[in-house]
Amino acid sequence: MTTSSVADRLAELRGPVPSRHHDARTLAALTANPGCTRRAVLDAAGVDKRALAERIGFGPRFGQSPFAISRGNAFERLVKSDGGAALLALLRDELGLRPAQDDQGPDQPVDGAGPADPGLIDLSRGDREERYRRTRDLVVAAARDPQAAPLLADHPLLRLEVGGRAAYVEPDLVALRARGRDGSQRWRWYLAEIKSFAVIDGHADPMKVAEAATQAAVYVLAFQRLLAGLGLPDDLVATDVVLICPKDFGNAPCATLIDVRRQLAAVRRQLERLPRIGALLDGLEPDLSFDLSADAAGRPSRSAAQLGEAVAAVRARYAPECISRCDMAFYCRDEARVTGSTDLLGRAVRDALGGLGTMRDVLALSERAACASPGGYDSADSGCDGGDVGDVGDGDLAEAARLLNAARRARREALAQAGVSAAGNGGTGKHGASA
Repeated sequence: MTTSSVADRLAELRGPVPSRHHDARTLAALTANPGCTRRAVLDAAGVDKRALAERIGFGPRFGQSPFAISRGNAFERLVKSDGGAALLALLRDELGLRPAQDDQGPDQPVDGAGPADPGLIDLSRGDREERYRRTRDLVVAAARDPQAAPLLADHPLLRLEVGGRAAYVEPDLVALRARGRDGSQRWRWYLAEIKSFAVIDGHADPMKVAEAATQAAVYVLAFQRLLAGLGLPDDLVATDVVLICPKDFGNAPCATLIDVRRQLAAVRRQLERLPRIGALLDGLEPDLSFDLSADAAGRPSRSAAQLGEAVAAVRARYAPECISRCDMAFYCRDEARVTGSTDLLGRAVRDALGGLGTMRDVLALSERAACASPGGYDSADSGCDGGDVGDVGDGDLAEAARLLNAARRARREALAQAGVSAAGNGGTGKHGASA
């Protein structure tokens, strides 16, 4: 497909409703599950996945509370107050970063910015192309003369190619031009991520920190791509990201540097693995549509049943962690349960099963493996008639059969110690605990 035909097809899939744009959160979730065609298509088309899930009866049961959103916005305003003076104090005092203007002395304002005005520039206004152009111009100016550029860029807009299409991402608060505390004389851009979860006695929720690090890695990669497009070294972007959170039980901000090199490598690798969206669209039915629009009387253009059929027509790859990452997760989980998919067991178990797609296949292999191995079944629950039960195969299937036999033996031994018969346990019958 050409670029224009891809855009037209995605618009047809979405229908006459506003497009939902990618952000760092959706990109982080997409790269965590690159094999899911359903999410890739819905995100590329800009479909409101939450609204779609609600229409087909599987609305997500999670979401950020209004209180948490208000608290986050209030904390961001606090950090940005007085032109970012509080943030600069944190960076100097707690992290040892040296902004460019520090080298000029306290009495030498830069481009109208003095000690009381550290040079916070607002990039949040305008359409996406205008904001991206202003961000790019700011980076070019800073590359030419770090001391003449504003210290802080408020809500810069960056761009990444995702599946062959441009996606825009917006760092939470700022991009900062400074020297690190490692003694290096080289200027770098430091990206700052503001989060409203608290750091108590120097510790924060590790899951929330990990999520913030992955989102920040998306921003770092987008900034690196921007620099590369300008002919600048991409290592001008620091891979240490400034994480700013409330300290203890108050609202006073604290800052720390987090190393996102591991997350950056993972995001880069997964984005490269994402299939081109044009190739995915070629495999869809021509009349497929996720149109959520309604007429003047409020009647939806497509019924819940029609939308459900459209969703089912696009292949998904469910994983238990999708529950916390994707609005479509409850639909996909129910679909996996109905079909008996091994996706329900998680990626690690699914991959260990040698590519078997359903629990029926797993149980069949388990039976063949047990009958083919000495002592596979107890005489009381054998089910083996001594005939040909089929070859368990070789390679991945042989390894899966070995693991299933080991799981069966472990279960039988545990039940024996508990004084419970494997045959009369009322679990999964003669197949026992399959894996």
